[in-house]
Amino acid sequence: MINKLKPWLLPILSGIFIGTSYIPFPPWASLFCFVPLWLFWSQQTSLKTVLIGGFITSFVFTLIGFNWMTYLLHEFAHLPWLVAGVGMLVYGLIAHLFVPLAGLLWFLGQRKFQWSARLSLALMTMITILCEAYSFTLFDWNFGYSWYGSNVPVYHWAEVIGFSGLSALTLLTNLPLLLAWQQRKQASGKILAGLVLTGFMLLNMGGLWLQARLAKPDASFNTLMIQVSTENSEKLAAELGKGFGKEILHRYLSQTDAALNRYKDRKIDFVLWPETAFPALLGEQFKNDPPSLELSAFLKTRSMPLITGAYSVDEQLRLITNSLFVLNKDGEIVPPHYSKTILLAFGEYIPLEQYFPIIRNFLPATGHFARGAGPTELLAWNGYKMGAQICYESLFPKFSRDLANLGAQFIVNVTNDSWYGSWQEPYQHFYMTLARGVEFRRPVLRVTNTGISAVSLASGEILQRSPIHQQWSGLYEVPYLSNPPSTFYQRWFWLVPSLLWGSLLVLLGLGFRKQAQ
Repeated sequence: MINKLKPWLLPILSGIFIGTSYIPFPPWASLFCFVPLWLFWSQQTSLKTVLIGGFITSFVFTLIGFNWMTYLLHEFAHLPWLVAGVGMLVYGLIAHLFVPLAGLLWFLGQRKFQWSARLSLALMTMITILCEAYSFTLFDWNFGYSWYGSNVPVYHWAEVIGFSGLSALTLLTNLPLLLAWQQRKQASGKILAGLVLTGFMLLNMGGLWLQARLAKPDASFNTLMIQVSTENSEKLAAELGKGFGKEILHRYLSQTDAALNRYKDRKIDFVLWPETAFPALLGEQFKNDPPSLELSAFLKTRSMPLITGAYSVDEQLRLITNSLFVLNKDGEIVPPHYSKTILLAFGEYIPLEQYFPIIRNFLPATGHFARGAGPTELLAWNGYKMGAQICYESLFPKFSRDLANLGAQFIVNVTNDSWYGSWQEPYQHFYMTLARGVEFRRPVLRVTNTGISAVSLASGEILQRSPIHQQWSGLYEVPYLSNPPSTFYQRWFWLVPSLLWGSLLVLLGLGFRKQAQ
């Protein structure tokens, strides 16, 4: 068995390095995690072995870094644990195809153009970076987030190049360390390793400087977050009209009431409930329904504004929307509300259904939601300019950039992570959401059904975090800037992609030039 595995030890090692550098692990191997795989690729003369090596690496790190998919298949799809485990294995094979794709593109180019050894390694690196940056995945993870997850100050450079740029820089650092390994018995190898270490230390010092130079906030508000931790079975029953709706609403009302009493000596500007917390349809057309009347009376009696997730209806399309509402202290809905725009494939819509409606016959249980108008306007209420996000939308930097360009003073994100267990995904999704606040230097308010709920400040500092799968409430004082300036990343959003593609073209040009000679 060991002899059979021996030829593939380098790809396996890369998979272990990558997987154990993902949140909730520290990024201990991020700077050299691809080195074993790239060494393996550079030794191969067959496309088949290059592809197999890429598949092995991606399979191993997917099993380690994203094994929460097993829990999701069991909890969301109601599959037996054995079948969910098989599903995880399938997911491991297809989730990160960017790795074998990078190997394929590099090998075909190397075979056709016969690049020199150094140029070949440089192109291998750049192709891997670009394949990772443009990989198609439902969970848009990158190598930059782990620095934030471990509070390594280099993450502050995200305000300059974004977390996607940090990811590219992390992978790029693998190249000099690969060369250092190849030259480890020579002085040049030690010098290269020393230069990487020195550069990393300087970047961290620069990160601390970037944080220290931030403008002082000139305003603040107090928000009360409520996390009821409703079980999936109860929440699903309420959404399907099969009971538990009243019970869930009363849990939110009673827990909010208890928290208001606990903090009765503190000024509270508004209460936050998570994604689809209100267990009935909400909107002007439903304001006279019993649940809406009960909620309105509760808020009016306590003179307390509320921001909550709820389902509504797009009257034009006659489809359900996943929405975010503001209700004032009189219990009245403050227009406009926001409806989720970036929907979750196979959860809230079926890809290509608009072109092939027959697909729904095979997936009848899949949600069918209307899309919102996107980040085209803010939730403007009580003088606040709030950027609205619902769950999955926090993974996309351009979405948050559009909110920042509209003048959002802070971002409100409502989420339900109850389908993923308590081991990995809640922590990964948590940092991915708060990362947007670092990129655009705005506070992020994240309230969830089951955790992790918290507030991050423009400095990247994360305030009190809620426990996972427990009832909880927390009061936060949130300082912010009334007119936050644009970050470099916000203004030059396409700079890093342009540099990466430009670098690839330069390297390819060098290859063509040498071949012509």
